[in-house]
Amino acid sequence: MKAIERVAAARAIDRPTALDYIGRLFGDSFFELHGDRRFGDDRAIVSGIAELNGMPVTVIGIERGHNTKEKVFRNFGSAHPEGYRKALRLMKQAEKFHRPVLCLVDTSGAYCGIGAEERGEGQAIAENLFEMITLKTPILSILLGEGGSGGALGLAVADEVWMLENAIYSVISPEGCASILWKDSSKTAQAAECLKLTSQDLYKMGVIEKIIREPKHIEDKLVDSLRNIIYNKLHEKKALPVEQLLEERYQRFRRIGAAD
Repeated sequence: MKAIERVAAARAIDRPTALDYIGRLFGDSFFELHGDRRFGDDRAIVSGIAELNGMPVTVIGIERGHNTKEKVFRNFGSAHPEGYRKALRLMKQAEKFHRPVLCLVDTSGAYCGIGAEERGEGQAIAENLFEMITLKTPILSILLGEGGSGGALGLAVADEVWMLENAIYSVISPEGCASILWKDSSKTAQAAECLKLTSQDLYKMGVIEKIIREPKHIEDKLVDSLRNIIYNKLHEKKALPVEQLLEERYQRFRRIGAAD
């Protein structure tokens, strides 16, 4: 598939969302928690506690919704600052109890409205980046669909980052890139190729650690396999001394973009 075809697949209206995966991976064990304790509850970010093969985990997902009503309710998966602050509150709680954190990312970017800017959108994302790099508990982030700009990165400073095979991860959308570089929206496909935003490109560059095969619909076989590999990775990271966990996370990001 060409890069622009991956972009279309990542944005497909029938693509499973974070709540779909949470429901299939954790079932009734997922208990949602709300609010940032400062302003309100951002419905674009779903967060709570769940059980993964008997292991307590904190789960944080960006939810886009399926139909128009759901998308409006979830603000199309574009989180406000209170959403990132809610996520950080849950991560700090997870750190307190040494509970691993699983982030499910699917967003075109953080909400860029006036209200969000007034309430400190940029600062909220920056605080997440700052805190996550030294969070004393394992973090695993999986990109389910779109991973757009700082809105995605605010939940992707992790020990490992995985992607579904048709997910994308980029500093800017192909449309935005084409309009800035060439002032020509017809060059969107060219921009998608240049951005190297596919899971295959990012795996080759060492930006992500794993590509997850994806069927058109969530299958029991896929869910069982995904549940097990997530459990094994979090269990492996949880067994590490905290100093080693943090050093490996730090070195992971130091390696990205390093010249050979």
